[in-house]
Amino acid sequence: MSKYDVIVLGSGPGGYVTAIRASQLGFKTAIVEKESLGGVCLNWGCIPTKALLKSAQVFEYLKHADDYGLKVKDFDKDFGAVVKRSRGVAEGMSKGVQFLMKKNKIDVIEGYGTLKPGKKISVKGSDGKTAEYSADHIIIATGARSRELPSLPQDGKKVIGYREAMTLPKQPKKMIVVGSGAIGIEFAYFYNSMGTEVTVVEFMPNIVPVEDEEISKQLERNFKKNGIKIMTSAEVTKVDTSGSGVKATVKTKKGEEVLEADIVLSAVGIKTNIENIGLEDVGIATDRDKILVNDYYQTNIPGYYAIGDITPGQALAHVASAEGILCVEKIKGMHVEPIDYNNIPGCTYCTPEIASVGYTEKAAKEAGYEIKVGKFPFSASGKAKASGNADGFVKVIFDAKYGEWLGCHMIGAGVTDMIAEAVVARKLETTGHEVLKAVHPHPTMSEAVMEAVADAYDEVIHL
Repeated sequence: MSKYDVIVLGSGPGGYVTAIRASQLGFKTAIVEKESLGGVCLNWGCIPTKALLKSAQVFEYLKHADDYGLKVKDFDKDFGAVVKRSRGVAEGMSKGVQFLMKKNKIDVIEGYGTLKPGKKISVKGSDGKTAEYSADHIIIATGARSRELPSLPQDGKKVIGYREAMTLPKQPKKMIVVGSGAIGIEFAYFYNSMGTEVTVVEFMPNIVPVEDEEISKQLERNFKKNGIKIMTSAEVTKVDTSGSGVKATVKTKKGEEVLEADIVLSAVGIKTNIENIGLEDVGIATDRDKILVNDYYQTNIPGYYAIGDITPGQALAHVASAEGILCVEKIKGMHVEPIDYNNIPGCTYCTPEIASVGYTEKAAKEAGYEIKVGKFPFSASGKAKASGNADGFVKVIFDAKYGEWLGCHMIGAGVTDMIAEAVVARKLETTGHEVLKAVHPHPTMSEAVMEAVADAYDEVIHL
């Protein structure tokens, strides 16, 4: 039996980052992976979807070349080539993770890992043979998959999850997207841009329901302008796949409606991968599909830890990475502080992009804060107008009493690259006046942050 200091089960952005940090700290480390290094995020999620979305964005630019004084003739998309490029990007990134494992002297154990009592893992390889490994510390990072609703069973052909949506053999003429979180919205934008007729069905009253309501309404306007049909406060109660396409029965406030399409994409959240990995054998406690952990990701059984989507925090790649790093640094005995889950940025990569952190306006009021709110539209930004991307705005929320930056919400071109300013400022307990007096470069999209803060404090210049 091979003995390690740390074994990580799962090699997604939580697992492989954890393994690298463990190795950096001097631990003899191994990682167990049943499929491809990088996990869902790198191979079937974050990275390849961004490649698809970039192709859609370039196609949109070509459609609107006239707006920039350019003439482009006889252009078209090649759906198969777009998908192929996306897969190529993912494969290249996976090879990068393989290199990082070698560079950091981490043993990669290929196969299906099952937890055993006594700080052991049994791994069954593709050849059917089983080997056992032990470690002082076992970190579970098995991630999640597309959640299935009883009314929306996935057959992988007509009713699909995100994985199939990335590699469809041909482009559908009509698609129904059920769920308007980040996954659903990004695919709705991609397929609409490619020319598919898209309908989004959302159970909640607003699309992107975790976002500030003003952001949601702005995105809905944009999507409708681009021909996407939006149905909110709506629920798919059943699907009929017996014909050549699929018929979805949608229950709304007005009654039932039957929609016809080639494909239904189920994007109604995720299901954690905690079954059949030995949690019951070890005695690890779970609750509502999550593994219970303390602030440093220790489970109720000494020597076993859990990070990422399988724990109660936000199911985001950057959260999993941060949790894994904190976990192994705590094991090493370093001084670490628990993660502030109210300062985690969220990003949605449709066009226009969405980025946010902290309290929404509604949540800040419900928490009892007296607030100052500022907004700056990109239509008043010189850089946004020059780049042809004037849709959207930046919205900031401050505590009126102490000036604490409570929340920041953005919708527009490139805002996913701008939100980190608010994250860092909130981490440093920066006040509104300090942001206002920090000189921002002109002309940039980022100066809209400063202008929004100025609006909150009645000092805005360009409105």
